[in-house]
Amino acid sequence: MTERLDLIDRIYEAAVLPELWVEVCDALCAELDVQSAAVLTVNPDLDVTYACNTSMQEIFARYSESDVRFGNVRPQRALEKAPGTFLRDTDIMTALELAEDPIYRQFIYPSGLKWAVGCAIREPSGHSIVFDLMRSDKTSGFSDADLARLNLLKPDMARAALLSSRLSFRKAQSITSSLALIGLPAAVISDNRSVMAANADMEAIGSGLRIGAGDRIRLSTEGAQHLLDEGLERLALGTTGQVQSIAVLTEEQTPLVLHLVPVRRQARDVFDRSLAILIVTPVGPGGPPDLRVLSGLFDLTPGESRVARQIAAGMSYEASAKALGLTVETVRTYVKRVMSKTGTSRHAELAVLLSGVGSIAIAV
Repeated sequence: MTERLDLIDRIYEAAVLPELWVEVCDALCAELDVQSAAVLTVNPDLDVTYACNTSMQEIFARYSESDVRFGNVRPQRALEKAPGTFLRDTDIMTALELAEDPIYRQFIYPSGLKWAVGCAIREPSGHSIVFDLMRSDKTSGFSDADLARLNLLKPDMARAALLSSRLSFRKAQSITSSLALIGLPAAVISDNRSVMAANADMEAIGSGLRIGAGDRIRLSTEGAQHLLDEGLERLALGTTGQVQSIAVLTEEQTPLVLHLVPVRRQARDVFDRSLAILIVTPVGPGGPPDLRVLSGLFDLTPGESRVARQIAAGMSYEASAKALGLTVETVRTYVKRVMSKTGTSRHAELAVLLSGVGSIAIAV
């Protein structure tokens, strides 16, 4: 009894400190005599985030990035048969299905595991929370008594998981509200690229940026949209730690600069779904921009920054080349690179954007 109460205490501690879910999974393995314990969230696009016991980290990392997750029928079948209740995999899948299932063949069986029980809970947000426990092929599986024991723990596990989930959304709302106090339009972007929370300033920006279908950020120019999508993809893959800034021109030719700030988190933190904070800096007339500002905003090289400043001042390619001691072809090459990095497609569009940047501070 004392051990069970200690486990419940750990579960509720993880509710407010999501990084402790890994320790909870380790404790579940010890308490319930299982070799794998995990809590996962699955969004409507079937993207998976998870926390699992220490020895299963590598396997769940590979599974969460593999395409076979799209064929996982267990959560939906569990929700249809007995939502919020622990069920054996044999209760919702036939022996033939289990033998041929790619998830079992590629991940579960090669790991020495065979028997699984799980519980799926649907959130109001559309995400599903899944508890998944597995035993090795050297055991006889899960008995009715095991299921009864798990279902006694389930109310506490479910309440803690839902609280963790709600707190992650409250955190996102708090971030955007705090940034609004200092006049910055902002949105928190989730791991599936949708907007978790946005302040009123962000929603009121107008033609250059809007929150469209699927709660995704939609930008008015194709180049800028490509840069945003590419930046979010890199953050999701963990391949960059830099703040990326993206230029957008509104229909009124008012320049905006979007700063993509990564939310640094461990992949195992299942409930911290935020991927990035998007901050918008509207800019106004300010003359030719400071070279340091250009370089910092758009990751320009010194040569690209110098050429960009000439363009912002209204200089032609020929005049820029003469002023900088370059060939006209070199200037053209630099301009193409700058347009690529700023998401602009025409010389005039780039000139309007750069002339509006001026000496602004980067908010991060």
